[in-house]
Amino acid sequence: MTSHLERFAERHPHLADVVLALALCACTVFGAQISTTDSPAPADPWPARILALVCGAAVLKARSHPRAALLVTGAAAAVLTGLGHLPSPLLLAPVMAALYWLAALTDSATTGRYGYPTMAVLVATSLSAAPLGDDFMLRSMGTMLWLLLPLSLGSLSRYRRAYLESAQARAAHAEHTREEEAQLRVTQERMRIARELHDAVAHHMALANAQAGTAAHLAATRPEQARKILADLVGTTSSALLELRATVGVLRQTGAPQADPLEPTPGLDRLPELVAACESAGLTVTVTTEGEPRRLSPGVDLTAYRIVQEALTNAKKHASNHTARVRLTYTHACLLITVTNDGPAVAPPVLGGGYGLMGMRERAHSVGGDLRAGPRPEGGFEVAAVLPLQPRTQTEALADRPEGDR
Repeated sequence: MTSHLERFAERHPHLADVVLALALCACTVFGAQISTTDSPAPADPWPARILALVCGAAVLKARSHPRAALLVTGAAAAVLTGLGHLPSPLLLAPVMAALYWLAALTDSATTGRYGYPTMAVLVATSLSAAPLGDDFMLRSMGTMLWLLLPLSLGSLSRYRRAYLESAQARAAHAEHTREEEAQLRVTQERMRIARELHDAVAHHMALANAQAGTAAHLAATRPEQARKILADLVGTTSSALLELRATVGVLRQTGAPQADPLEPTPGLDRLPELVAACESAGLTVTVTTEGEPRRLSPGVDLTAYRIVQEALTNAKKHASNHTARVRLTYTHACLLITVTNDGPAVAPPVLGGGYGLMGMRERAHSVGGDLRAGPRPEGGFEVAAVLPLQPRTQTEALADRPEGDR
């Protein structure tokens, strides 16, 4: 029943205010007739009826003007109690309604500034109109308690409304943040897949192009070597297709149990295959390992492989002497990768530009490492990366780098 009345009041606030005002007028009229042996009701009922109409009109504006409504109803109640009427809940009903709207629609400071003086005035006028008798507690403590009730209920209503508004704001913020976070995850996944596609396709296509060119050049003079290179070309293109299938499979994977498993991600254990493919394309690669090889996390292992792969691809395209050196240095907490080529570069990569160098930096930073690349003072080009054995913050990774490489 209460919920139906609340919904009706929300849908028809003006009609609800009119009904409430009429009810309060009736309460004031009936309350003016209540009396006790120590406090008989005044003989003339018309002041109470006129002031009841005034209070009803004031309550109609209580939503929009709560302070004015309280002043009017409080003054009317003070006049009635001053005339000797007993301050019963029915007589004080308009003031109680005005106090409720004041507490519900304004802040605590305004409520205290207007509410407590009103209570004091009504208690004072009520006590001044009658001698100290059996109804002393009713005129003093009873008046205060009845007027404190709407103040408390109005304050609770204000706090509840503020809580609901805060909850709605938090829900809206959470929804907005969730959409932004989802968009960020989508963007990060697109960047990851773009790096995978670039590293796989660019490397293998560069090797395939070099192998095809070398085989065409040797086909007439050294057919046996040309056939061997063509056989390696088949392996290069097969590897490219497998990595492309594994990367594109991420986009098609739905998480269903029957979904085809993806190919295992490459790591440094496939470095010999990478070196062999580069050598078949005409790039001589020397691999040196320093320190005791340590176990890498899957993400760091893939990052290390991709950085070496991209650096060798750049060396094949730009180094004039077709040689490159790969050095892997293991420490207790990080792996230092250095890929260099000697001699002047034919066309050194633009620093900070191109997707290859940018992708290598992004990969290194994604696992908490760092990467630098640039021409060497003695000639050639160098790519150096430091990667933590386990993904962590970039600051911790830099602290473990050898002093000469910081």
